[in-house]
Amino acid sequence: MEFASTWPAALVVVGAVGLVVGSFNNVLIYRLPRGESVVWPRSRCPACGHKLGWWENIPLLSFAILGGRCSSCRARISWRYPLVEAVTAVCVVYAYLRHGLTWEGAASAAFSVLLVPVVFIDLEHRIIPDRITLPGIALGLALAFARGGAPGLWLALLAGLGAGTFFLAVAILSKGGMGGGDIKLAAMMGAFTDPPRVLVGVFLAILAGGLVGLAALASGRKRRKDAIPFGPFLALGGFVGAEWGRDLLAWYLALFA
Repeated sequence: MEFASTWPAALVVVGAVGLVVGSFNNVLIYRLPRGESVVWPRSRCPACGHKLGWWENIPLLSFAILGGRCSSCRARISWRYPLVEAVTAVCVVYAYLRHGLTWEGAASAAFSVLLVPVVFIDLEHRIIPDRITLPGIALGLALAFARGGAPGLWLALLAGLGAGTFFLAVAILSKGGMGGGDIKLAAMMGAFTDPPRVLVGVFLAILAGGLVGLAALASGRKRRKDAIPFGPFLALGGFVGAEWGRDLLAWYLALFA
């Protein structure tokens, strides 16, 4: 794995940007499933409605200062908030370290940042909002064109259509076993990658989902007809495929060379 040369001040700036984006991801996670605006009104305590001041909205730091409780009603603040901020910041810093200030780095950061709210929303609400995946598809295609011109755009279109069509066929054949959100998320995976990488991502998602499903059935935690959110597995497979898909595919094919 190769990392771009960097310097401490740049990492601090990139990490700070990631934390701010992570704070906005928390807004998406809370408001999108509830059909609320993500820009108005300003952030508030979900327990008492207290509108947060600027000092209560500093990523990570405010949670520590407040002791994980609302300053007004002292209700507990979910650990999800600092976790999402930290994970998002790590995604942005990783993209910068691996790809630098390039279009590839921008695509890596954008894709992984979009996957964070998808995972948390699907785990809690069993939905993947179109307000994330549809703009995500458009952004992925735009970045594909920025990185590779018209050929890069066509490859991203082909990957997005291929992945989306595959899961659409699965949804039809399984009579609802796959949701529309999963189909659009798969299309977004393709828009940010290309056919080889999205192929690896889809394979890994199905493999991980299948293994976890079998383990849940064997342990008795799930029954055969119980639904398991597939978005987190698509996110995991999509991220691994985007970052290491070509290397994994080359390694796999070399086994049979």
